[in-house]
Amino acid sequence: MQKMTTPVTKLFPCLLVLMLFPCTYAWAQQKSSIEHQEIALIKNAIEVFLYNNTANLPGQVIVNVGQIDNQLKLPKCPQLEPFVSKGSRLWGKTSVGVRCDSENAAWTIYVQAEINVMADILHIARPISSGQTITFEDVTLQNINLTQIPDSVFTDANQVVGKIATSNLTAGQPFRPQMLRAPFAILRGQTVNLVVQGRGFNIRSEGTALTDAAEGQVVQVRNKSGKIISGLARHNSIVEVQP
Repeated sequence: MQKMTTPVTKLFPCLLVLMLFPCTYAWAQQKSSIEHQEIALIKNAIEVFLYNNTANLPGQVIVNVGQIDNQLKLPKCPQLEPFVSKGSRLWGKTSVGVRCDSENAAWTIYVQAEINVMADILHIARPISSGQTITFEDVTLQNINLTQIPDSVFTDANQVVGKIATSNLTAGQPFRPQMLRAPFAILRGQTVNLVVQGRGFNIRSEGTALTDAAEGQVVQVRNKSGKIISGLARHNSIVEVQP
């Protein structure tokens, strides 16, 4: 029998394809990796942006960036630009945009994020009666998330000690501004000194306070002639009257 043979010239193209195929496949993979934006870099850019723009917030800021679809195929961007919409607040749950504006890539996506701010907040340590003066023994600290508190709170004991409770307060609550008032500098029925100061003159007279008033609040006073005068309450029984 005659043995069948294949000319080398016919096998050469096939061998060339087999030799080049691995290189072509590897090049395609590398090209694909270069052309598409890494999701991890987008997430990292958002985190850096949020931490940089919340550095002045009180307490410890904790940023959680939401899940970004790993199947998202975006052209690779040379410069990621995170941003927030006008009027947005970097507090609690928010949405952060990331855009790319280059010749070869122009896209914008939005990613959900959550900003938590943990801080030591003044809480009521024991029951307090209405009209009671707050002391250091009435105050305790608890570490809480500020973004979950709707009202203003206090972080420094000096902000509440010496203030007066406006109602009965229950232990365990955070102190809030509406719970407290400044102590009265002038009491109703108290004899006060009316002081009128101007350029080059100082007039003093006596009167009777018609209302209670804290330092700097407006108080009405009846002078000796019966006239009612308004002035600003000051310590040491003084009511400052504008000339």
